[in-house]
Formats: sequence, structure tokens, C-alpha cells
Amino acid sequence: MEKIAEIPQPKTYGPLGNVPLLDKDAPTLSLMKMADEYGPIFRMEFFGGFSTIVLSGHEWVAEVCNDAKFDKSLAGGLHFVRAFAGDGLFTGKTQESNWQKAHNILVPSFSQQAMKGYHSMMVDIALQLVQKWARQNPNEGIDVPDNMTRLTLDTIGLCGFNYRFNSFYQKEHNPFIISMVNSLDEAMHQSVRLPIQNKLSISKKKQYESDIKSMFSLVDELIAERRAQGDQGETDLLARMLTAKDPQTGEQLDDENIRFQIITFLIAGHETTSGLLSFALYLLLKNPEVLNKAYAEVDQVLTSPIPSYKQVTQLKYIRMILNEALRLYPTAPQFTLYAKEDMVLGGKYPIKKRQNVVVLLPQLHRDKNAWGEDAEEFRPERFEDPKKVPHDAYKPFGNGQRACIGMQFALHEATLVLGMILQHFEMIDHTDYQLKIKQTMTLKPDNFTMKVKLRDKKILDPFFASTTETKEIQSKPVPAQGTLHGVNNRPLLVLYGSNMGTAEGVAREISDLASSYGVTSEVATLDDHVGKMPTEGAVIIVTSSYNGKPPKNARKFVKWLDTVEPGQLKGVHYAVFGCGDKNWSNTYQNVPTLIDEQLALKGATRFSARGEADASGEFDKQLGDWKSRLLTDTLNAFELTLDGTENQEVEGLKIQYVTGSAKSEQEVTTQFPEGELDASKLSFPEGVTYKVGDKIGVFPINDVDLVNRILGRFKLNGEDVVVLKGSENLVNLPLNQPITLSTLLKNYVDVKQPVTRKQLKDLAAHTVCPPHKYELESMAEEGIYEHRVLEKGITIVDLLEKYEACEMSFEHFLEIVPTLKPKFYSVSSSKESVVI
Repeated sequence: MEKIAEIPQPKTYGPLGNVPLLDKDAPTLSLMKMADEYGPIFRMEFFGGFSTIVLSGHEWVAEVCNDAKFDKSLAGGLHFVRAFAGDGLFTGKTQESNWQKAHNILVPSFSQQAMKGYHSMMVDIALQLVQKWARQNPNEGIDVPDNMTRLTLDTIGLCGFNYRFNSFYQKEHNPFIISMVNSLDEAMHQSVRLPIQNKLSISKKKQYESDIKSMFSLVDELIAERRAQGDQGETDLLARMLTAKDPQTGEQLDDENIRFQIITFLIAGHETTSGLLSFALYLLLKNPEVLNKAYAEVDQVLTSPIPSYKQVTQLKYIRMILNEALRLYPTAPQFTLYAKEDMVLGGKYPIKKRQNVVVLLPQLHRDKNAWGEDAEEFRPERFEDPKKVPHDAYKPFGNGQRACIGMQFALHEATLVLGMILQHFEMIDHTDYQLKIKQTMTLKPDNFTMKVKLRDKKILDPFFASTTETKEIQSKPVPAQGTLHGVNNRPLLVLYGSNMGTAEGVAREISDLASSYGVTSEVATLDDHVGKMPTEGAVIIVTSSYNGKPPKNARKFVKWLDTVEPGQLKGVHYAVFGCGDKNWSNTYQNVPTLIDEQLALKGATRFSARGEADASGEFDKQLGDWKSRLLTDTLNAFELTLDGTENQEVEGLKIQYVTGSAKSEQEVTTQFPEGELDASKLSFPEGVTYKVGDKIGVFPINDVDLVNRILGRFKLNGEDVVVLKGSENLVNLPLNQPITLSTLLKNYVDVKQPVTRKQLKDLAAHTVCPPHKYELESMAEEGIYEHRVLEKGITIVDLLEKYEACEMSFEHFLEIVPTLKPKFYSVSSSKESVVI
């Protein structure tokens, strides 16, 4: 342990402390100069003895970026931003109930999978930028930061709130933006003025209050209009804030907090991303070798006029350029933490509880001890291998639980826009621009202009950007998957741990796939099965990591798993799939790996090797490859055989109408309380007895109203008698026997469950109206499916009634819906009662 010492500090100026050393228009640049002189850790003193410690060395940052020891502080500029951002995600205190509530509700809206839902709207706005630049006179210079601000504001407005600022159709900025920029600038200046100066700045105070009132007015109007129109099936951020409940508390956000969240997203969603794009374009102009490599990648990947979602994910070098731009010029240049307890930093510098520390990102990102002697150079290849990125020296999106939840949104938008600019334009540095940084609460190049020249004269009409990328629509029903033999009623349990919805979506996909093979499948959270791991059938676990820790609905499971004795889980057969993002390389796959290893250590049998997928890579391909391997391993491990394949058509169902009466059926329709059955109320065939340990299966039935809805949709008569003919693949349907349509629908088909993704695609394939076909396809997308279908319990019958242009036949309807399955009860005593 080193000797206790005092933290270095620049010269002070009496009660003003070190404030005179700060440039009020560029405080971050002042701190960087001081870091060059005083090193990676120094103290700054402000009015009234208040002080903060400025860190820019990766060893010091690694120590303070620990949620257990430090938490986010709102000191400095953020304290003043809170006047108009309130307890929103950016300026809320971690201990405030609204911060945690909003975080739980909104995190799924920023997942990698959710980007698919936003993609077409991002293209819409990006194409407006391309159209504008394509139509400019050749000698006109482009104000890059101004154009990027218009673009990013319009993007978050459309994606987040279905609101169009239409910035590219106006000469002046929208009044909201003017008020926002003024407010951010004033908040920064308030943080470096003397308190008496702030009190005496009457005119600035009045303008500040007027700007805040203007912002509140627009946002409150957005909220009121959306509430008045009711739920129209929107899937944007505002819809989620108005309808979703916190999974932990069951509470919703109130209108005041929604106001603060919207303002937060409009600030964070446009200010930082516009700066990122501006710096990236500047750096490309000054580095022609990198620019040529970027052009080569764009020309190879973007082969269609409108980039698809998949194409954007393939722009690897463009993403590396953006990461490197964020390293050199992090647009949110610092974040502040406070110590939760007294401690000694690095075994050398004692600090008190509540002491503030500032992480100075531009200086941290140039730490030569982490990045090498060329740390000042622009070299995107640093990010070619995520494992080699020094995590504690790269934090452009913050740290830990308070890291920016919009990272994926910002990076996807920036990659798309930069790709489209390079796809269409040659960039010209007509003034030999020399970088000057402008600071409000964020960093941007000041007075940066360039000229552009079209590379290709063909620019699409912006109308076409309002539709998503072209999708190949099936013209015939999806063929049957085939039939598994040897299952013998063994069930599948699919457990997930998911904060952002991606892992849950994968879990439900697997369950849907299993159901298509006739396997009884259940989906639940990991925490729902603490201490309840089944030894019958198989268990598949799909989980992510969140800052290296388990998702909220998997924490109890991971904690319980640690207490399980070796050998205690013998008989459990399992496989694990991990969702992750290699942008967080130091914690990538932490939790899936831990669960996989712990289950094996505690006696469970791994029947298929752990799979993983990277949200910043070929996620869908990696998932598809794992599912194929999982199927093969499942067949081998459980000695199953599969008849038919996904590419092989099987005989479809045929319905033959007959005369006469249907076979008489005896039904028991008694309703039983959950948990216990009275065996005396059940009718058993003569000679059938039961004993303790036996199981009794009770089939549910559909109510008359639901049966009539289906009959009405297909224009059928429930009294008609039919005989079903078809392949044995149609398991559990009453083949080759007379039955009334009413009885068939009442006793055999399960239509109360939410419609599956596979069923949605099938409905779309049979829909002849293009807009309705597109709507049905969109519902199957990750992020959209969870919010619009699962949360609202939308069934296939609901959609058949809504979309009359769906021309699915009744026969095919019976083929794609599952059959009703019994609920099993175990006989608990020799008396006439059975308990679950």
C-alpha cells in the first residue's frame, strides 16, 4: 500500500477556488489542459469549499466505475439541466422511484431487436437529408452540424413520438430546438458562474424560464393528443410510456415524468448523435485512406438504394469509424460520480463519503498507457477486435447501471446515415477546415462546412422511404415442420432472463418451434423456477447479461443456483443460449456462461453445447445456426426421430361434410378451483380405478361465444357434421370420425393463447391487401411482437376478425392452431381428492 498523499491541485484564487482557470464557454477543454499539466488525477475547488476530483487515467477510472462504491452525481451542469429534464432517465437520481420505474419500462424499447421496428423511420429521415444535399447548387457549402442536428431531431421525434418536426422543410430551426439549445447553454454557464452572478442575471433568467415553458408546452400537447386518441396500436416510446407498467411495482409513469422523459430523449437522442456524425465526417475528410476504405465497404454492402436493416449491421468498418470518432471526441464529454463511503483511492488518496469525481472522457480516451503512443491518431482499426478494446479507457456512453440506454439506437442511426452519405456523395473539404470545438452540454465542431458531389444521379423519391425494406412474401402456406416420434408427452420448459426483451423473444421462438413439432412447451422467467427444475423432459435457458449481472427476472435464480449442492440437479437435461453485445466485451456472455457451468457442476446434464449471439454482429444467423444444432442434439440425446422436413410438403387437412349424426360424446364441464380437484365429481369408465401417485388429465374447453366467433368468421354452421381427413402429422385432431363443427372447435383447438410469430407470418401470407399484409408481418418483429401482441394477449381469432382480407381457409386454420392439452393432476391420497 502506497503512502497516503494529497491529490494534486492547480493554483487557487481565494474564495473562487479554481473557477478562474475554467473557460466558461469550453470548460471541458480547460480541464483537459489541466490534466496535461497535473496528471490523470487532480482536485478542482469551487465556491464555498466545494470540490471535485478529475480523473482521466484508466486505472483510476476502473476503480470509480463500480456501482457498489460509486453512484451518479448531478453536480455541475446536470444540476441545472434538472430544471427542465426533472427526474427523467438522464437527470433522475438512482434512488428516486421514478428513475428505476422508467428504466424498467423503457429499456426494452432500446434493445438491438427493437431497432428493426425503428429502421424504416430512420431511413425516412435519412433520405430527406440525401434529397436535400442532392438538390443543392454545386457551389453551396453545407453546414454539417446544423444538418446533422435537423436529421437527428427529426429521427428521435418520429421514432419516439410519431411527431414530425420537418426540419428539412424549414429555413429556421423548430422553436423547440431553439429553446432546448438555449436552455442547455444556459445550464452549462450557470454551473461556472458565481451564485450571485446567476441571481443578478435577470434577463438571462427570464429567457431561461421562457425557453423551459416553451418546451413544456409542446411536450404536454403531445401527451394530451396521444391520450385523447387512445391506443391506435403504436409501438413508439410514447406509447410504451403511456401504457406499460413497471414489472417490479406494477405502476405506470405519470404525465409529469413522461414529460421529463420526452425532453430527455429529445436532448440525448439528437444532441450527442448529431455531434458524433459531424466529428466522423470531419475525421473522414482529414483521413483519405480511411475514407477510401469506407467507400469500398459501402459500395460492397449497400447494393440497393434503400439500405435494409441487415445491410446496416454489415457495415462493420463504418461502425469502427464511429467508435473511433467517439473515442477522440466523445460528444457527452464527462460524467460525475460520488463516493458512497469514505475510502482511499488507489491505496493513496483518501476521499470522504459524497465526494464527487469527474471522469474526463476526451482525456481518458487518449490515455497512452491504455491506447498506445498513437492515442492521438484517428485509427478505426483499434475496434476491429472488441476484446482488445481497453474497457476502462473507453466509456462514451457512460458506465454501469446509469449507462445510456439509447446506445444501440444512436449507433444504428449513425451507421445508417453515414453509410447513406458515403453511398451517394463525394465529400469535398472546400475550406481546408481546421477543427474548433463548440461546447454546450455536448461537444460539436464549430462552423464546419463542406461541399458534396453526387456519385450516382439516381436518388429515390422520399415517398418510398416511408415503407420498410422489401420483404419476400410467401405466396403459399408455410409447409409443416414434420412430426417427432418418441416424445411420449415429455414436456419442454423454456426459461429466460431478459431486461430488454431480446432473450424473451428468442425463448418464445423456441417454444413456438417446439409446439410446431407437437411438443408440449411452457415459457417462464428463470426466477419463476427457483428450486423447481424439472427432471422430466428438457429445459432450455435463454438469458442475457446486464452490465455483467443477471437480468432482473433471473437474479433470484442465479443466487439460488449458487446454493445448490453438487449432484442435486441430477436428472435435469438442459441447454443454454446467451444473448449479448460485444460492445461490452468485458462482460459479454457472463451470465449465460455462469448458468451453463453451474448447472453442470450441480449435476444437470447438458444435452447441447451453449450457444451465443452478438447483438452487434450476425445475431439472426448465429441464432439460426444454434437452433439447427439444437434440433440435431435433441434428436440424439432423447432418441427421437423426425418425419418430414421444413422443405418438404406434407398432405394437408381435408374436411368432408357428411349427413347423419356425430358420434355421441360424454363431457364433464364442472369448474374446479385452482390447485385441487374433487375426484367424486369426475366420471370414470366402468372398471377404471386410481391410486396415490397416479395422474389425471383434465381437458379445458372453449366457451360458446368464442366458438361462435370462429364459426361466424368462416361463415360455417356449427351443427354441420364433418369428417377430418389428413396425415398423421395432424396430431390430436379427431381424424376419420364424424363430429360437429361446434364440438370440434369447443373441445379440440386452443385459440385463447396469444398468436405466435409463425401464425402471424402465415396470416400475412394469406392476406391479399398489401397494407394489411405489411401490418401483420410487422407484428412479428422483435420489440413490436412483445408490446403489441404478447402484452395485450392478441389471439389469432382477434386478427382473423380484424383483417377480413386474410383469405385463410378453415382447413388451414385448423392446421396451424395447437390442440387443447390436458392439465395433469396427481392423486395425493386414497380419499376422493386429487391435488396438482
